[in-house]
Amino acid sequence: VFAVNGFLRVATGLDIGLSTKCVAIPKEMGMCHKIGYSEMRLPNLMGHTSMAEVILKSTTWQHLVHTDCHPHLRTFLCSLFAPICLDTFIHPCRSMCVAVRDSCAPVLLCHGHPWPASLDCERFPADEDMCLAPLAKDYKYVQKVLPKPTCQTCPAVEEFFTHKRVLEVFCDSNFAVKVKLSKKRTAFEDQEYNIECQVEFTTQGSLLPYETQSMIQQWLLINEKCIERMTPTYRPMVYLLVGNIEEGIILVKQVYRWQRKDSQLTLATQKWRYHKCL
Repeated sequence: VFAVNGFLRVATGLDIGLSTKCVAIPKEMGMCHKIGYSEMRLPNLMGHTSMAEVILKSTTWQHLVHTDCHPHLRTFLCSLFAPICLDTFIHPCRSMCVAVRDSCAPVLLCHGHPWPASLDCERFPADEDMCLAPLAKDYKYVQKVLPKPTCQTCPAVEEFFTHKRVLEVFCDSNFAVKVKLSKKRTAFEDQEYNIECQVEFTTQGSLLPYETQSMIQQWLLINEKCIERMTPTYRPMVYLLVGNIEEGIILVKQVYRWQRKDSQLTLATQKWRYHKCL
């Protein structure tokens, strides 16, 4: 039994000819695993005719999926790259495309890519036709509205500072997160990273440490040029990211290089617990 996670709108669809076949979704398409079905149609809705082409083209989207720019991005992309194996092609609805595009296009642009013409939302059916649509009830499961990371200019990495200066910066900030970054070696040419976060403090309302942690991971994935600059080699690097939350947007203002021999950051984070801001 195939499930499409409650996204299916009932109406009439377009019959597929015998030219397509059902194949297992390959292991290389990690973004399309655990989406409610395990077999896909080939050729797909992007016009890819071979599995090698599907894998090659879909892996270029993996990075955007990791940014969590929209809760339905995976469903949208997989409906095109790995359409469910039914007797009709089910397109994503135009409304789903528009919602995903509006959230994710700014992230793509941050990476230097415009929203592709191949995903022009006008090519998808209106919601009254048979198509994949985000049902309103799905939004109830999205946790409370968290501040959004945004594309921004990378702060310069500071390597020389005193703990007193760091404490002054802390006083003007909503969060400080210790981040360990390292490059992954991948089979494809695209660059991937390991990102470990440890929250040193957060003062913004009721933000929980794990929420702050996931927002900083998202910020790093969106601002990939910052990660590139911060990981010049395959050796793990440690930084302290300090910033503010302004009008629902996360802004990183300072980046400190946390070196083993440098005790100033350790001292600052220890003193912070008892520090009285002026």
